[in-house]
Order: sequence, then structure tokens, then C-alpha cells
Amino acid sequence: MKSILTLATVTTMALGLELTPDTWDEQTAGKTVFVKFFAPWCGHCKSMKPAWDTLMTEYEGSENILVADVDCINSGKDLCSKIGVEGFPTIKHGDPSNLEDYKGGRDADSLKKFASELKPSCNIASMENCDDDQISTINELKEKTEDELQKMIDEEEKERMDAEKLFNDKVQQLQAQYTALNEGKEKSIAEAAKKYHIAMAKGVLNHKQTTKEEL
Repeated sequence: MKSILTLATVTTMALGLELTPDTWDEQTAGKTVFVKFFAPWCGHCKSMKPAWDTLMTEYEGSENILVADVDCINSGKDLCSKIGVEGFPTIKHGDPSNLEDYKGGRDADSLKKFASELKPSCNIASMENCDDDQISTINELKEKTEDELQKMIDEEEKERMDAEKLFNDKVQQLQAQYTALNEGKEKSIAEAAKKYHIAMAKGVLNHKQTTKEEL
């Protein structure tokens, strides 16, 4: 029985901390987070799992930094939906209430280096770990009403969505241009080959050169 319990404990430690909607607030309170949102079937998630599991073990028990997992298909599905996770793996970091996308490497060295450079996030309630600019901004925002703050958030979301739509539209236009240019290139190449009977010309040239060498 003791061996079974020991194995269970080791297995739990190896899995690291997996957050759910019920545990998110408690586990992330007062900490700067580094979280991987994953799907069990995701190949890239499986590839980086050993490196991420090692990182979770290294930061287990840290007072300031939390490195954790969220299973977006099972226990953490609602949490991933709330945060807006769209692909796997998605890695985010920073203040739990204002997460930023991690865009660095996913190998063990890159993840470890990034985690080592994480700093305690600014606590809006206590002002702890906030610099002068952050304190000034927080005080200004506290003067606004809830409706004014919500309006700011809504306007930011609209501008962000507009920017994403503009980007996607431009990408589609570029894709259409690329397709047209590629088709034009292929047509020009085909016409040039036909105009100069290029396959036969190369064959005749090769035959002449071979015959000349034999003489």
C-alpha cells in the first residue's frame, strides 16, 4: 500500500499543477503566472510537455511565480473559453487578470530563461510591486465610474477587433495577388518553353554535342 501511495504522489508531482475554473483565483492570487493552455491530442503540446513539466517542478512552491497547466478539453474548458484561447498550445504570462501572450521559444532553455526573468506583477489593490507610472495610471482609473471603465474596455476590444479584421482582409488580398502572380508566372514560363520548343532544342543540342565528341 505504501508503494502505491508513493507512486501516486510522484505521479501527481510529475503532472504539476493543472488549473481549473474552481482553482484559478486561489492559485494565482498575488502571483505572476506562466501558464500553458493545451489539448491532450495536440502534437505540439506533447512535444513540449517534458520541458514544461520540468519547469513546473522547478517553480513548485514559489511565492511569486506560478507555472501551471490548463487542460482546455477537459477540466479547464470553461476557463480557456473565458480567457479566449483559440489554438494549442497557447502560453500566457503576467498578471492573472491581464494575461499577455508568450511568443518565445518552446524548448527547455528558452522557457527556463523567460521564467527566470518574470517579475512580480503590479497589485492594483495594494499597489505592491507597482512603479510610479503604474501607480499614477491606477489612481487615474480609480477616479472613473464603472460605466466609464467598461466603455474603455469595450472601445479597446472594438479597436483590437478592427485591427485584426484589417490584417486578415489584407492577408486575403495579398493571397489573391500571390495566386494571380503565380499563375501569370507559370503561364509565361509555359509560353516561353512553347515558343522556343525548349525540350526539343535541348535534345538537339545534346545530340550535336554528343556526336561532335564522338568524332
